[in-house]
Amino acid sequence: MFEPVHGSAPDIAGKGIANPIGQIWSGALMLRHLGASEASDAIEDAIATTLAESSVRTSDIGGSSSTTELGEAIAQRLRTPNKQLSRPNSHP
Repeated sequence: MFEPVHGSAPDIAGKGIANPIGQIWSGALMLRHLGASEASDAIEDAIATTLAESSVRTSDIGGSSSTTELGEAIAQRLRTPNKQLSRPNSHP
């Protein structure tokens, strides 16, 4: 089982204010564990690039975007990999 360390956050469920990065990153870690390092790298790059190059943020990290808006911004980076930052090979 793979899940973010914060768990399901039932106190904010359905409000659209949860930061989706932990859940998305958990998926990347699962992919790495299963041997899909390239896919994992792409997700991690999409998270990093979104945070570095856009103002899309949920309230817990200083923004006013919704869960969906931040998740969609990260997904858009995955659909446009040429816009991602290059990164050193940090994983074996």
